[in-house]
Amino acid sequence: MAPIAVTPESSGTTTPVAAQASTLTQAGIKHHVHDGDNLAPLDASKMIVTLNTSPRDVPAMNSPEVMAQKICTDHMVTAAWDEKTGWAAPELKPYGPFSIMPSASVLHYATECFEGLKLYRGYDDKLRLFRVNRNCERMRRSCERIALPDFDAKELEKMIIALCARDGPKWLPSDRKGSFLYIRPTMISTDPALGVQRPKEALLYVIIALFPDMSKSLATPAAPPALKGDAEEKKKGTSGLKLLASTEDTIRAWPGGFGYAKLGANYGPSLVAQGEARARGFDQVLWLFGQDANVTEAGASNFFVVWRNKQTNKVELITAPLGERIILEGVTRASILELARSRLAEGKTPGSLESVEVIERKFTMADIIEAHEEGRLLEAFAAGTAFFVAPVGLIHYKNKDIEIPTGDGESGDYAKVLKGWLGGIMYGKETHEWGVVVEEVEA
Repeated sequence: MAPIAVTPESSGTTTPVAAQASTLTQAGIKHHVHDGDNLAPLDASKMIVTLNTSPRDVPAMNSPEVMAQKICTDHMVTAAWDEKTGWAAPELKPYGPFSIMPSASVLHYATECFEGLKLYRGYDDKLRLFRVNRNCERMRRSCERIALPDFDAKELEKMIIALCARDGPKWLPSDRKGSFLYIRPTMISTDPALGVQRPKEALLYVIIALFPDMSKSLATPAAPPALKGDAEEKKKGTSGLKLLASTEDTIRAWPGGFGYAKLGANYGPSLVAQGEARARGFDQVLWLFGQDANVTEAGASNFFVVWRNKQTNKVELITAPLGERIILEGVTRASILELARSRLAEGKTPGSLESVEVIERKFTMADIIEAHEEGRLLEAFAAGTAFFVAPVGLIHYKNKDIEIPTGDGESGDYAKVLKGWLGGIMYGKETHEWGVVVEEVEA
């Protein structure tokens, strides 16, 4: 099966891409490149297709099977690489286990990176991906940081589209308009050598999983266990995410590190803090950095605040910058910033919304507290692939609870309108270059 042609998204972004690799990365962790004509590049046109002869039934939406997040579709796409020959022909084949050696580099040195995106069934009955090219380019940057091999991002995009075209029609049928499947491209080093060295073998693969819609679960929050703050009964019914701010001795990422890359090594160490937060009735950790308590991310999502500027009284949408490479360059983040700059500018805002100034800079918990105490804090929200655009209703910091306005009780006005615009593109209510239509393959 020939992979479907890809129409590239135009480069109209005003969001800065991640900074160039550090001097350390350039000098000591050089990216695998195609060093000669003898190394084969990743080429989706050579894909070998082997269909699953024992396909599974599709479970009901939001069934216990789906909620467990263990069910994947009938097929996956793989491509092997080694430093002597380059990339082998990709394979679309039945979903199933891999065989790797116990000494494989990924098992000992965390030589692994991944991406997360969704396949959407539009209200117009079309299958779509959202800005898939940005995920593929970001995966290249993650591979670079962890010394895994390079590839042409367009070829990975074709592999993703081929898998979606094959499994999308069955696993995301027409009667599930407004729903999605979760796509996980991953690269691991399968190099069996135990020495600490740049990997000489790797495996790139793409799977599609069934995930519950986490964003909808926030609309009717269940009463959590008692929180460690004031007015416990009131906060049991607080709408939106409840965030527990991290302490100085718990650091997710740091300048010059790898917080900007989507590596498994970024997530495993955060699970202890996440477990503590959930045991105390919070949804996620609000990650702070440094003695000034700079605000970075909320869980694995980018974090936004809407407030009035103290001097000008104008509304600002603010989020942490990319320059120090502490935060992930989120696709949803970039899209929110671009939409806000183009559609929430002076004279363009819908309804009674005021225009906003979009700002990417450092800000601290002290800034949030001051804005809250002065009545300038309008709303806050997290944004990412899993939770989409999720309003924040409470931040717990140093034994105090900061209650964040949530407008109509579910979401602030700016989060709601931005979520609506993004959802419209994803689900085909608006024709937009960010929505990549997938032509379905009949079974």
